[in-house]
Amino acid sequence: MSFLFKTIISALVIGLVTILAKYSPKYGGIVAALPLVSLLSLFWLKVQGEQTGNLSKFLFGVLYGLPGTIILILIVAVSLKHSAPFFLSIIMGIGGWGLCLVLQKFLISGFV
Repeated sequence: MSFLFKTIISALVIGLVTILAKYSPKYGGIVAALPLVSLLSLFWLKVQGEQTGNLSKFLFGVLYGLPGTIILILIVAVSLKHSAPFFLSIIMGIGGWGLCLVLQKFLISGFV
């Protein structure tokens, strides 16, 4: 499937979510919390003929990244609520995300 076609469809979904968020931040956030990127990626992989086993591995990778994503969103939301500058909030959130992934890898490797 054409990269340009996938990009246009994916961009339209993101654009619609941002329009919704502009008019209703609460519902825009709820829709944005849906696994849109994961589902779009899964859909495009399936359309391209990816094997079911690889689709499953992809989804387990998404689950592995979920705790870090929750930490990132939490840090950014709390920082912005306390009037921290936007870009500083983002940088701190990315730092928390990275730290969470490192800790996860350390903890999981200790059990395997």
